[in-house]
Amino acid sequence: MEKQKKGTVIQIIKIKSKLSEEEVMRVAMERAPQFEAIPGIIQKYYIRLGGPGEFGGVYIWDSIESLKAFKESELATSIAQAYQALEPPSVEVVDIIYQLRD
Repeated sequence: MEKQKKGTVIQIIKIKSKLSEEEVMRVAMERAPQFEAIPGIIQKYYIRLGGPGEFGGVYIWDSIESLKAFKESELATSIAQAYQALEPPSVEVVDIIYQLRD
């Protein structure tokens, strides 16, 4: 029997910000209610990457359609500006083919 997947798509957005980690967290907390209200988002992880000023978000979506709708939103298009990105964000989208736990 095949497991039912909670999410079908993962989106990873990476940015290089001129903000400190504390400032990044402040912006993230301010914007969290807007992200919580997005239809189709199952989870969002805020991450710190390896280099100075490198942060990101890992989004779990219920469908590619939900992801596409988000990508067209003002919230999505304002990410670089909100975090004062030094260059355009890197975006990767991958399909979930199996999940270990429910």
